Amino acid sequence: MMDLEKYFDKEITISGFAEKIRNLQWVQFIVLRNEGKRIQITIEKSEEKNNDMVQIVNNLTQESTIKVTGVLKKNDKVKMGGMEIIPSKIEVTSVSLPELPISITDKSAANIDTRLDNRFIDLRNDTNFYIFKIQTEFVRAMRQYLYDNDFTEIHTPKLIGAASESGSEVFEVNYFNDKAYLAQSPQFYKQMAIASGYEKVFEVAPCFRAENSNTNRHATEFTSFDIEFANINSYEDVMNFEEELIKAGLSAVKEKYGDLIKECYGKEVIVPTTPFPRIKLQDLYKELEKRYGYKVPDHDVGDMNAETEKLTSRFAMEEFGHEFIFVTDFSKTKRAFYHMRKDDVPQGYDLIWRGVEITTGAQREHRYDVLEAQAKEKGLGEDIKFYKDFFKYGCPPHGGFALGIDRLTMLLLGLPSLKETMFIFRGPNRLTP
Repeated sequence: MMDLEKYFDKEITISGFAEKIRNLQWVQFIVLRNEGKRIQITIEKSEEKNNDMVQIVNNLTQESTIKVTGVLKKNDKVKMGGMEIIPSKIEVTSVSLPELPISITDKSAANIDTRLDNRFIDLRNDTNFYIFKIQTEFVRAMRQYLYDNDFTEIHTPKLIGAASESGSEVFEVNYFNDKAYLAQSPQFYKQMAIASGYEKVFEVAPCFRAENSNTNRHATEFTSFDIEFANINSYEDVMNFEEELIKAGLSAVKEKYGDLIKECYGKEVIVPTTPFPRIKLQDLYKELEKRYGYKVPDHDVGDMNAETEKLTSRFAMEEFGHEFIFVTDFSKTKRAFYHMRKDDVPQGYDLIWRGVEITTGAQREHRYDVLEAQAKEKGLGEDIKFYKDFFKYGCPPHGGFALGIDRLTMLLLGLPSLKETMFIFRGPNRLTP
């Protein structure tokens, strides 16, 4: 909706949904909603010139769309911005059925799956609608930071001829008379771009994971913000860049939507100070056991699980007063074969925010012979030959990371599930709408 204050006593035309309709003895009111903002339309029944509009409103149903032309008037008695439109013309541009499938104003009136079945209505709720306005600003600001730092945006294929990375948890699809797979990530192609001579690249695009997981933070299709850059000295360079990127994104969100987020979602947007705290995994284990009596289960040793992540954030706040913390020195058995190692320790990290891992980043192994050995160690062979070939003819030292946009939004707004922060959720039990 336009910035209306500059149009007082002028004729304007505005379109939107008829959110509320009140038909009183002498007057009719419509609350018109446009992009989460509202304006009152006031029709005096006693004025003969309004007869046609009165009949239109008599038959108008909630959530029909209308186009209104009239004069914008200041009226301090009107709660919605102290203004109203006195219309000269109302046009019904589409008619809504009188009974909505779910409530727009009361999210608790239907369970999440019923709401997702009617997502086109569910998104008309203010708190749902604003999610993607806020998400847009977060992504825009991070993109801008990359543009300002001379990154090149690439668009990598999502249909691939060999199962990527681990060879598991991929969706197989028919590809004419052959098999293809949906890409788990653009990791291999980001590195191909580095081997091609691009020093800094990024992509914002869907990724696919065939994980039969029904947690609040997993989806079978999600949007990933992927970054890779060359000529680094160590994975510390990658961590340093990521913290500045996140800081830029959160600064922009706080400036534009900080008040709205606090009002609608009850969350404070905290712009982090840099550098973020860092801790080695084994030191973290000791701290968690000493402070909280928590010992990581044997099958998770060398890695983190959901409980570890939650306690790590608690530790970061208590020890450093910080919402973010980098955890380093994971076991090589728990990291991808393409992570560089030093003294047999992967040169990478996880970034934890508000109790959840939001990034796995690393310096990549760019030396062909070492990469070949690490791939064999993981049991990977001909299926990743095309990837290993990238490194046969020279490739600079490089590293990178990825951020899940939907998960970031969930944590930013304090929402309970990715089902809320994905425009259309995809999980093991949901393939429509």
